Amino acid sequence: MNVLDSIVTQAAAITAVRRDLHAHPELSFQEVRTADVVAAKLTEWGIPIHRGMGTTGVVGIVKNGTSDRAIGLRADMDALPMQEFNTFPHASRHAGRMHACGHDGHTAMLLAAAQHFAKNRNFDGTVYLIFQPAEEGGGGAREMMKDGLFDKFPMEAVFGMHNWPGNEFGKFAVSPGPVMASTNEFRITIRGKGGHAALPHNGIDPVPIACQMVQAFQTIISRNKKPIDAGVISVTMIHAGEATNVVPDSCELQGTVRTFTLEVLDLIEQRMKQIAEHTCAAHDAQCEFEFVRNYPPTINSAAEAEFCRKVMASIVGDPNVLVQEPTMGGEDFAYMLQAKPGAYCFIANGDGAHREMGHGGGPCMLHNPSYDFNDDLIPLGATYWVRLAEAWFAQGRA
Repeated sequence: MNVLDSIVTQAAAITAVRRDLHAHPELSFQEVRTADVVAAKLTEWGIPIHRGMGTTGVVGIVKNGTSDRAIGLRADMDALPMQEFNTFPHASRHAGRMHACGHDGHTAMLLAAAQHFAKNRNFDGTVYLIFQPAEEGGGGAREMMKDGLFDKFPMEAVFGMHNWPGNEFGKFAVSPGPVMASTNEFRITIRGKGGHAALPHNGIDPVPIACQMVQAFQTIISRNKKPIDAGVISVTMIHAGEATNVVPDSCELQGTVRTFTLEVLDLIEQRMKQIAEHTCAAHDAQCEFEFVRNYPPTINSAAEAEFCRKVMASIVGDPNVLVQEPTMGGEDFAYMLQAKPGAYCFIANGDGAHREMGHGGGPCMLHNPSYDFNDDLIPLGATYWVRLAEAWFAQGRA
């Protein structure tokens, strides 16, 4: 494993920063303290910064030589609204907030790379260090772009990285094409006619209508889309009724839809609306259908994914660069990849054995109250960022 010595020697100090961030998690668009820590470190190392983009975003500017070429490296900073089960010293000090997805580690890896860049600029061009707020549902990438991220900081390509629990430490994964899904939400309200449960013929019961609807939605997956196209429809909430002897006036369904292409998403939304409205009409009920598209699918461009694979192989060896299995999870880095070429990769977080005494009883998986980032990743991830930037400018224009 070819990890940079200069990063290894500073790993303990960066680990301390990571654990401080873990102990003080901040939710989407509230990353004030986190942004202060990032800005202070970059300034300490002599790296110019731009603050406030996307509310709390920070962009570090590492320039060397005379070239006008530039790339972006992105890390997310926000935490999740969930209670941590861990009790080790760096566990969250704020009830109901936790770094359960490793964004504290992502920030630390990019900071470690920044510290190296401050003294070792073995490239001709500019590296923009993008510390992004609000990945967890807030669309911070989109908001930074609205504030002119790519206008103020023109770049040829942009790259992101996420830790991936379960895979063995020392491995990466990257592939071309869709690697994370679009995320979408729906809310369907069925309005019937309430009445006494002993006299159902006098009303219009929305509950059996909802049951038919839930079952029918799965025929979209099994009978409307192509079998080789991925898609998920999950009804995750059904709300109706207040008493056992009363037929409710209405029933509400909520849930999520995930796809890897916008074409499949268009199909699912259209068919869901038709099924919802026609099922209600068949039972003389009224239908209110709401479908909200959140993050688009995260799609790696082929050339940039292959470029990243070669950089990873130079660090950990080709056998340790895995095919990136697509996941139905969502990621707002997708917005950046819609605007720029680039790739979003995974770095293995291990099986959880790195956790210290006082970790929760559950597995070390993402969005789990027993999760903790593996600090051994900091030198490896930072080395990847550095080698990627150096290799990008060494290859000539894309």
